Amino acid sequence: MSGFFKSSVGRKVAMALSAFFLMFFLIIHLAVNITSLFSENLFNEMSHFMGTNPLIQFALQPVLIFGVVFHFVMGFVLELKNKKANGVAYVRNNGAANSTWMSRNMIYSGLAILAFIALHFIDFWIPELNTKYVVGDMSGMHDGNFRYYHELVEKFHNPARVVAYVVAFVLLGLHLAHGFTSAFQSMGITAGRKKTLQSIGKAYSIIIPLGFVIVAVFHFFNH
Repeated sequence: MSGFFKSSVGRKVAMALSAFFLMFFLIIHLAVNITSLFSENLFNEMSHFMGTNPLIQFALQPVLIFGVVFHFVMGFVLELKNKKANGVAYVRNNGAANSTWMSRNMIYSGLAILAFIALHFIDFWIPELNTKYVVGDMSGMHDGNFRYYHELVEKFHNPARVVAYVVAFVLLGLHLAHGFTSAFQSMGITAGRKKTLQSIGKAYSIIIPLGFVIVAVFHFFNH
């Protein structure tokens, strides 16, 4: 197994698998968040289920955190090894002739997204852990009502935070625009399907970030 991760192909395959997992998670996360636009009760119920279900909390959540860390660490490793392999020629090469700006700057969008994830954890995940495991309140209630919707809306009162979220999701979209097709390519399944996958990737990289942007902007203007 260690030999697998030491090879360039092995690292790219591992990177692709973690990307698939995270892209699937984004769909689930958006599906829950989007319900807050039209049903406070449904959003609260779904959030309570996600926040208290043992399988999600003690099996899937640790896998998710590992997936996030692994994906970004592996991305940085691949970027550093690519630069080292290319050496001086890397600097002299006109990368724009053979690749998109986004493909050459995935490391920077990745760092920005990582910073956003840290903000997101500070906004939602850490307070959730504090409420459940430090305060000891597993009910999800506040003044007789579920607290999830109230906490979500409250976070988007601050215009600076909304701008930060919007910028982060724009960068996420750019990251996904290249990463979606790249993940399939790393798995060797783009033969004869590249244009189709590129079209799906473009749609995914627009719809998912746009959905999150709509949630943030909607609650900012409707609080």
